[in-house]
Amino acid sequence: MSDLPLPLACVFSVEGETLTYGEKSLFSAAQPFGFILFGRNCVSPQQIKKLTDQLRTAVGWNCPIMIDQEGGRVARLREPHWPEFPAAKIFGDQIASGAGGKDLYRDMTAMAKMLKDIGIDANCAPVCDVLFPETHQVIGDRAYSSDPEIVATAALSTCQAFLDMGVQPIMKHLPGHGRATADSHVHLPVVEASFDDLRKTDFLPFSRLSRTSLAPKIWGMVAHIIYSQIDPELPSTLSKTIIDDIIRKEIGFDGLLFSDDLDMKALEKYGTIPERANLSLQAGCDIALYCWAKLDVMEQLAASLPPLSAKGWMRWEKSLLVGK
Repeated sequence: MSDLPLPLACVFSVEGETLTYGEKSLFSAAQPFGFILFGRNCVSPQQIKKLTDQLRTAVGWNCPIMIDQEGGRVARLREPHWPEFPAAKIFGDQIASGAGGKDLYRDMTAMAKMLKDIGIDANCAPVCDVLFPETHQVIGDRAYSSDPEIVATAALSTCQAFLDMGVQPIMKHLPGHGRATADSHVHLPVVEASFDDLRKTDFLPFSRLSRTSLAPKIWGMVAHIIYSQIDPELPSTLSKTIIDDIIRKEIGFDGLLFSDDLDMKALEKYGTIPERANLSLQAGCDIALYCWAKLDVMEQLAASLPPLSAKGWMRWEKSLLVGK
């Protein structure tokens, strides 16, 4: 990896089904760490493979290309070109019934192969959030279970399946979205649970994954949530306290850490997109995520963000090299 360019500490997005001249020019100059695709970018397997090739040609190296393909409601790739996969809770219920996780591993292996075949090599899954009676529907059946041990078991199987197919898992939403009663796409959720309660439940699946042999290969994504008993002022994406003391130390996650999308309304009062991105990096995220593909915003991000930090580079390199 020593001959790779030093990438910008940001993931960019694409407006349409193919790259515009402006996007090609910006991506070549800015050298973002990678890209994330959405439904607007996905028409057919042949078209996506061409787009992922275009993106890597634009930056001149084999950069990561991400997608949200969880199964169930959150799937950018859909029929008729791609199979539908069940929501996470279906698999959690199977594990709870004693049926084991064979269906989960089989389906997640098939999903990862499907992604890899079209040039996508990182998936924003598994969802490691724990279900509660108050869990907002934005999570809902995207979570495996209300039992954190089942969540951990299912998430580990999903990570293993992805990695076996050469797809990077990105577990989310650190340090836990399950208690949030609002949708962070629209509002800034506040979770008032005590540190002890969070530690026993919400943190547990993330801690389990962070202490397995797969841990260095797993990437993570932070939630836009205020945990009022830990940092009453800042959402975790922008909170050095949450990232250093909870995600890195208490949970023990030392992998590559992404912000959630910086354009979500939860962060509205924290400045412009570039200002939020810089705050997230200063708080301890390795990479800022921008999902709305506005060329002027990406130009501002390119002008104002630093390259991937030395620690971020080491985490990234370790995730690719360990076990090979």
